[in-house]
Amino acid sequence: MTPRLKEIFNKEIQPALKDKFGFKNIYMAPRIEKVVLNMGLGLDATDSKILKSCEEDMAKITGQKPVTTKFKKSVANFKTRKGSNAGLKVTLRKNRMYEFLDRLVNIALPRIKDFRGLSPKGFDKFGNYTFGIKEHIIFPEVSFDRADKVRGLDIVIVIKAINKEHSFALLEKMNFPFTKKGDN
Repeated sequence: MTPRLKEIFNKEIQPALKDKFGFKNIYMAPRIEKVVLNMGLGLDATDSKILKSCEEDMAKITGQKPVTTKFKKSVANFKTRKGSNAGLKVTLRKNRMYEFLDRLVNIALPRIKDFRGLSPKGFDKFGNYTFGIKEHIIFPEVSFDRADKVRGLDIVIVIKAINKEHSFALLEKMNFPFTKKGDN
């Protein structure tokens, strides 16, 4: 069964973007290639119990088992050793990506306390969008009572587009809650 957001993207969003930007065919319109979630654990990554609980939480949020990332260099000031655990990451593609984005926009983001919208300044020069979430417990899959500590998440949405404006238009059509200029 195809995800709801994917059907909307194929039937409504992609043709609308094609017409808006005057592309010759529908495949020139911007589209999301993958979504990468990263949870840095810092000093907690050395504790196997904390690492296991964070791994379970990420698996519940994404529906996919996370990969444990390692430090590439030893840095004395940060108390890191080369090869030791740094955090967790998950790369979502295809149907899981659309399901996650649908839950993120419609369920998780509105649950953030004092949420005013996402900053439109999170685009890089290639059109990819990056933002952070301070509390991973905004997702309904994660039990607030069972979570030992509230952790942050970095989310990178990799978009195949010509420029930032095309990426912004795509995410706006997907109902991403961006702040408007003048909103305080």
